[in-house]
Amino acid sequence: MLHPNPDKMKGMPEPVDVHVGRRIRMRRIWMQVTLTALADAIGVTFQQVQKYEKGTNRIGASRLQQIADALVAPISYFFEDMPGAAPVGGDNRNGQKKLQPEIVEFASSDEGLALISAFSQITDKRVRNRILGLVNALAKQDPAYARY
Repeated sequence: MLHPNPDKMKGMPEPVDVHVGRRIRMRRIWMQVTLTALADAIGVTFQQVQKYEKGTNRIGASRLQQIADALVAPISYFFEDMPGAAPVGGDNRNGQKKLQPEIVEFASSDEGLALISAFSQITDKRVRNRILGLVNALAKQDPAYARY
């Protein structure tokens, strides 16, 4: 029999719901789909999609399938790189390294998605390397970077 988790605080979203919501948001923005367009495609309000993306409302299996279809992604995409879900050693089943939670969080932010989208459009490898050098130099000037 399942028992409620006594450590869970009332009103706090479960980590899996937050992770799936971030992955939905990341995919939606990457696919250039608006909140309203996704909401219309799955038959809910844009506010409901916002709640899904924040993890405050859980997503049922059939709704997640609708979202996956609308965003042209397999359901497994929304669970990839979930903290605490990798096998021992940090590799996933394909032998790829698991992404750090900070990377997933950054990649699902507005700034991260904009940076990734713009950077991926640059085809000249030398330009990409120069941009990377600039970003590294700027990061090293940031006191918060010193911990890395």
